[in-house]
Amino acid sequence: MTDFQKIFSSEALNEIFPAEKSDQFFEALYGDSEEGAYDITLSFREEKPKELIFDFNLDQRQGKCLVCSLTYGLPNVFDKHPVINIKEIVNKISGLLGDSVSVKDWKLGNTVSLSREKHLIPLHIKLS
Repeated sequence: MTDFQKIFSSEALNEIFPAEKSDQFFEALYGDSEEGAYDITLSFREEKPKELIFDFNLDQRQGKCLVCSLTYGLPNVFDKHPVINIKEIVNKISGLLGDSVSVKDWKLGNTVSLSREKHLIPLHIKLS
C-alpha cells in the first residue's frame, strides 16, 4: 500500500464526499432523491508523476437504469454543481496532502463505462 493509498483511504474519502451527497444531488437536480439512478462515491485510483487520479463511482441503484440516465454529460454537470462542489473536494484533498505537495490544477475526465451498472468519472489532480 502506497502512502497515497493510506492517506486517501475509503474512510478519508467518505468524509470528503459522504454517501448522503448522492441523495442531496438528486434532490437538487430532480426535487426528489428517489429519482436518482445511481449512488456516487469517491475513490483513489492511482498516483502518476505529479498527478493523482480519483474516481467518482456511479453505481446503479436497485430497480433503476444507470445507462438511461445520460451519464456522459455528467462531467460538465459535476464541474458546476454546488452540491458536488469539486473545488471543495479538491481543497480537502489538498489539505490531506500536507505542506510538502500542493495542488496545481484539476480537471474531470470523460465518463468511463465499466458495465451497464457501473460508470466512472475520473478526477485528475495535478501536483506541483
